[in-house]
Amino acid sequence: MFSHLVADMDGGSGPSLFPLHRCKTIHVVRHAQGIHNVEGDKNYKAYLSPEYYDAQLTQLGWQQVDNLRKHVQTCGLSKRIDLVVTSPLMRTLQTAVGVFGGEGYTDRMDALPLMVANAGNSSRAAISSFNSPPFVAVESCREHFGVHPCDKRRNVSEYQFLFPAIDFSLVETDEDILWKANVRETTEELSARGLEFMNWLWTRKEREIAIVTHSGFLFHTFSAFGNDCHPLVKKEICTRFKNCELRSMVIVDRSMAGSDLSTTNYPGKIPHGVDLPSDAVEEDGPKTNLLE
Repeated sequence: MFSHLVADMDGGSGPSLFPLHRCKTIHVVRHAQGIHNVEGDKNYKAYLSPEYYDAQLTQLGWQQVDNLRKHVQTCGLSKRIDLVVTSPLMRTLQTAVGVFGGEGYTDRMDALPLMVANAGNSSRAAISSFNSPPFVAVESCREHFGVHPCDKRRNVSEYQFLFPAIDFSLVETDEDILWKANVRETTEELSARGLEFMNWLWTRKEREIAIVTHSGFLFHTFSAFGNDCHPLVKKEICTRFKNCELRSMVIVDRSMAGSDLSTTNYPGKIPHGVDLPSDAVEEDGPKTNLLE
């Protein structure tokens, strides 16, 4: 039985080992239902409507946010996340702060709110940043650029007013210069951008990161992964996300791109001394009797 297990591991079909400090845990969320999803699910052409510019969440979408928030609190995930990364669009910003933000906000709090009251016509109370992880907006995890008005963002200055405690410093321009009215980003370009985003995660010191983003971005990015896995695992990685779905995954640094040292490894042999393992004698062959 043991030889069979070793053969499976050597062949890549069984369990494998990887150093913990060369891994990051990511908790990936697709935004909750937006106003564009309601009609777009019926007729794809609805995504071309200017009515859905930078689409906000529906009331059903906010219910989905509340349900996911309860889940991450119940399972203890909310206490483990070191950083929340969000696409800088209304529906992802609302989802991110609604799921991972602090409890009810009051004007007397020293901490800025993650979201002001009624941001994006939400009819929701302000959301506190107190006791929440830091939030950062990153353009590279946006949805397809171009053509669809729902995927065009507002000026950063508008978002900063509505989401005061979110860090927008990584968004390089106030105006959205990436979205073009008559040019839609190709899936190949989106996939390449997604892989750049995954590599960017290795520049962060945080070990557990929540990412709130979009269906197309996730599907075309994750399709590049899992080719060395069982087909069912590949399917688990690449299947399209539902609104407000969360999946937790581990990404590994196979190429030594990261430079972090382990915080849990221990060198052993402290204090120093002889600790020849018992199997060393067997590996090196019979030794001469030390008494001779």
